[in-house]
Amino acid sequence: MCVRRCVITVGDLGEFGVVNRITARLPQGAAVILGPGDDAAIVGAPDARVVVSTDLLLEGRHFRRDWSGGYDVGRKAAAQNLADVAAMGAVPTSLVVGLGLPADLPLSWLDALADGFADECATVGASVAGGDVTRCDLVVLGVTALGDLGGRAPVRRSGARPGQVVAVAGRLGYAAAGWALLESGAPADTPALQEAVAGHRRPCPPYPMGPLAAELGATAMLDVSDGLLQDLGHVAEASGVGIELDPEAFPVAEPVAAAAKELGVDPLEWVLAGGEDHALAAVFPPEVRLPAAWQVVGRVVEGAGVLVYGREIRGRGWDHFR
Repeated sequence: MCVRRCVITVGDLGEFGVVNRITARLPQGAAVILGPGDDAAIVGAPDARVVVSTDLLLEGRHFRRDWSGGYDVGRKAAAQNLADVAAMGAVPTSLVVGLGLPADLPLSWLDALADGFADECATVGASVAGGDVTRCDLVVLGVTALGDLGGRAPVRRSGARPGQVVAVAGRLGYAAAGWALLESGAPADTPALQEAVAGHRRPCPPYPMGPLAAELGATAMLDVSDGLLQDLGHVAEASGVGIELDPEAFPVAEPVAAAAKELGVDPLEWVLAGGEDHALAAVFPPEVRLPAAWQVVGRVVEGAGVLVYGREIRGRGWDHFR
């Protein structure tokens, strides 16, 4: 059997004590053939195709240290990149992490960050292959995720066709509800409100549902990072179709409902327009029998854009330049 390898430049990881402190806490998975310590890492690429995704997280823009500890930030940074890989129908294998850190950042915060990365990667059997570090006024994370398709065809955004169904796996509205509670200063003094806040700090993507959707014949898929309406708009545009959603098909989870009641908000606004839950949204042929984890919420039609039956939703999702 031919073993394929992928060489990835990872900067000077291993030459700085602060980075050694991080990597010492990060287990190396089977996909990492050569990890931190050299100028580049080597990871396995058995499919010969490597799925790659990258994201930036900036303190004050994507997280606040007074709201989220280092562990939360590590889990969130890993999750949003691992979810992108799963959304292509691939299994995440490894991460490469670039860090910008203030000189006065407590080492305990850094240790917690590493633990967050390790624990989130462990949920999918992935690991951190390497990275780089520099001094910065704020905490900045640049994370690149790699994944393996296992012989499956990648699921792109452009494959939706009229007559197919739209389905969602994972949680919606938690991250937006938690952010709104933190922004308002309202006390999270019940288990439901605490769960909503936790949803903002640590998303819970349904990673296995990505490869499963590919095996079931999904024709389009993405993760919900900027809000369901906005993200499905990308599918509609790439596929040249319209999408109609049924608002009654979206169950509102108790933590989202409790936060909405506390703040006087329509919870469907968070479910449809809130981002950062990293649920998966996919399009399937109508004859596919979907497992319970996938909830049918709409259909693909001739036309353009995304329409919600009988409801006017004020927000459309996250705007990175707003």
